[in-house]
Amino acid sequence: MCNLYQMTPKEDFERYVRQLNQTFTSVDYDARRPVGPFGQGMFLTLDGDQLRGSMGQWGMIRPGQSSRIDYIQPRAQPGKKPPAPRARSTNNARIEGIDGKPTFSRAWKLGQRCLIPAVWYQEPNWETGKNIWWQLKRADGLPWTIAGLWSEWTDQETGELVPNFTMITRNCTGHPLLGRLHKPELDPSTRKPLSPEQEDKRSLVHIAPEDWTRWLTGSIEEATQLLTLPEPEFFDQADARRTDELLQSHQSLF
Repeated sequence: MCNLYQMTPKEDFERYVRQLNQTFTSVDYDARRPVGPFGQGMFLTLDGDQLRGSMGQWGMIRPGQSSRIDYIQPRAQPGKKPPAPRARSTNNARIEGIDGKPTFSRAWKLGQRCLIPAVWYQEPNWETGKNIWWQLKRADGLPWTIAGLWSEWTDQETGELVPNFTMITRNCTGHPLLGRLHKPELDPSTRKPLSPEQEDKRSLVHIAPEDWTRWLTGSIEEATQLLTLPEPEFFDQADARRTDELLQSHQSLF
């Protein structure tokens, strides 16, 4: 699950789109700070034959929800103070079963797909026994355009229309690079580590420019076929190399 990403600066993305001979209606935004859950980010839709940028909340709002953020009250332990409510995580949507999830199903069935431009997105690596954050970038330095869903929610108190979006994830177990990310999963019954093939590693999905129109306007079947993972060489390997160096230095001590 991705919980932090860096938006592509406005001028950089506009230049990238021009180089692709794609018409683009932009929107003003500040890309100096990374975007976290429920923060504001830009997402892209198709308006006729041109891309349109919109700002929205990174965290899908379930239809009929009473507020922008859905808070969950964790179960209290006997004799202990009730824990504080926590926000339901809706900034990522698993593609498996997406058509049955109340938060995502309507947008998915209506074809409300979008693209989210990013310089990098962050994921944890635990191979050293401690968390090392990797900022996943493209090797060629160009922007990611991440597969997502978008929606609009009306605040019943103010009447404000609130655009919102989520990033789609898929399984990446076995991928030479992406499979190295995230904390090892434990068997819920034995609390022992699962074997690598049993884990459900997750990854965001990049949509290549030649597939933008098909992703944004195609059928569900066509869109689903585009949810593939790039080869490791597509990624900047800097963080992977630094982690490998740490692992090698640790092994040399024994």
